[in-house]
Amino acid sequence: MMTTTSDRWQAANQGYFMGQVARVRQALERQVARMRGEEKAQEPEEDFPPLTWNLSPPAALEQLCKTFGLSDFERDILLLCVGMELDPSFSSLCAIAQGNERQAYPTMSLALAILSASHWDALTPAASLRRWQLIEVGTGNTLTSSPLRIDERILHYIAGVQHLDERLMGIVEPLHRSVQSLVPSHRQVAEQLAGTWLQASQQGSALPVVQLCGDETASKRAIASATCALLQLNLYAMSAQAIPTSPSDFNSILRLWNREAILSESVLLLDCDDVETSDPARENVIATLIEGITSPVIVISPERRRSRQRPSITIDVSKPTVPEQRAIWQDALGEEAESLNGHLDKLVSHFSLSAPSIYAVCTEAKGRGAGENKESLVSLSPQSSVLSPPETLSTRLWDTCRSQARQRLNDLAQPIIPGASWDELVLPEAQRQVLRDVAAHVRQRAKVYESWGFGGSGRGLGISALFAGGSGTGKTMAADVLAGELRLDLYRIDLSSVVSKYIGETEKNLRRVFDAAEAGGAILLFDEADALFGKRSEVKDSHDRHANIEVAYLLQRMEAYRGLAILTTNLKGSLDQAFLRRIRFIVQFPFPDATQRAEIWQRIFPTETPTEGLDSVKLARLNVAGGNIRNIALNAAFIAADANEPVGMQHILQAAKSEYVKLERPLTDAEVKGWV
Repeated sequence: MMTTTSDRWQAANQGYFMGQVARVRQALERQVARMRGEEKAQEPEEDFPPLTWNLSPPAALEQLCKTFGLSDFERDILLLCVGMELDPSFSSLCAIAQGNERQAYPTMSLALAILSASHWDALTPAASLRRWQLIEVGTGNTLTSSPLRIDERILHYIAGVQHLDERLMGIVEPLHRSVQSLVPSHRQVAEQLAGTWLQASQQGSALPVVQLCGDETASKRAIASATCALLQLNLYAMSAQAIPTSPSDFNSILRLWNREAILSESVLLLDCDDVETSDPARENVIATLIEGITSPVIVISPERRRSRQRPSITIDVSKPTVPEQRAIWQDALGEEAESLNGHLDKLVSHFSLSAPSIYAVCTEAKGRGAGENKESLVSLSPQSSVLSPPETLSTRLWDTCRSQARQRLNDLAQPIIPGASWDELVLPEAQRQVLRDVAAHVRQRAKVYESWGFGGSGRGLGISALFAGGSGTGKTMAADVLAGELRLDLYRIDLSSVVSKYIGETEKNLRRVFDAAEAGGAILLFDEADALFGKRSEVKDSHDRHANIEVAYLLQRMEAYRGLAILTTNLKGSLDQAFLRRIRFIVQFPFPDATQRAEIWQRIFPTETPTEGLDSVKLARLNVAGGNIRNIALNAAFIAADANEPVGMQHILQAAKSEYVKLERPLTDAEVKGWV
């Protein structure tokens, strides 16, 4: 069996430190001889010189002494404790040497008596042995008579065995180091960080804390891993949620990690991605831990964290660039990429995914395809009994991409399941054409911006729209229709609930929404824009100034967003013209006239609903918007169902009365004349 260089070093290292233990044993035996009254005590033999044995790297014992600044006396105390662990005869020798059969263990009193160059301060809490928890002091009547025991982690280290301290297990986890899987833009970040740390180390400066910010947890971890691989450092991750809050436990973990980082040449990755910033106690222990760590530390979090004293470097980690994502897609799909016939460009344009997410999407989509019945040439559409073609790879990839962002967006916005069609949307032709233009801009985004070169400046590439009109005029339905047309998810965000009175909170809330939506290319419907987009008044104080900053931030994110962002308002006239000029599409939703209301009534009931004697012309006399018409129709259906009758004019009349009560309006005779 071949013996590796590592095996030879470990064997030599163990031989070296056992020789050093033998030297301390000799000192112990001389004390035993004196206790027995022997006239001729054994003459001391020459010490083993620290580096006589040509070990490269240095023996673990000598490296430990150098690292923690141990004196010769402190080193020999450690060796006395090592002998207790490895040599069964040490316990009896200790008892005899101390003249007490109950003291069959090393003590400070014994060390002072038998070891040379002794000094009392070696056992103080501030000295290296106890400060770095190299030894443990047991319970005794006095400090000098208390048992001394070497820490298990230190015993393994001296023996040449790297072993994570068991007290850190479950709190920190080792991460694999690699630079191979990084995209070029992320590798550049890792090389920059490695160079900064290396330069600081060569200059003898403190290594700055590295903050990697953004929502790409996988990318941030990959950059941290690559940075450590370039510097040949080990990497361990700790969740900020695992940091103990009790002072004693916190201090113990901090000391253990600082020691572990030195022993194993490790970097700590502190994961703050799941930390609630509203928890002051958690925030305090995170900040205190960062300040207390003496080794290199990388912090990952969605947003920048303020550093108290330590110098820091903050880098916002974005997803791979568009060309990098395209290359990842092609690698993940392999030969099947050619079969997409241009659909790959649409995937890259609409969805911004990390490398792990792209590989996961491809694996899932291929798996679904393999699981289909390949003999079946048609499948049954869930909406009807019409036979439709089975899913293609491109549609499976598209739908799987849509699902990527849903989990995060569901916590920040209200999902709206698309269900409306163009036939159900009753609008003047001019407004319908603008909506078709919106759909075309979203659909052809990749071709115009990338293939045709219009995206060269990188500015204003987002597609924004303002839907203005009274309540119930069809603004939400129009967004619903666009989502169905484009096969994209639709999320509603109530701006009145996003706007915060606390400075900076509104931008933070908006950033979370846009960052979460970016991956899935969802359509964002910002409702109640009046809450934020009122006319700009003269800036009189900091609150007015900050309100304008919030509006500017929202418009900036809408212009940069890869998908479609829609604002809705009931009062277009209340919005500042300077803001309106930055919106690409503006659609005015008019209050429906009698002809349009009749058309809405003709389409409002599903084909499955039994009706009898409905007159759309008479129903159109109800002077209400489409949203109110839907409410009346739905209420009438329940009234008719309860009476076990088809929906008739009398049911709609009863439902209309209830709706008008809600509107606080009288139902006039002219509106219902001749109904029943």
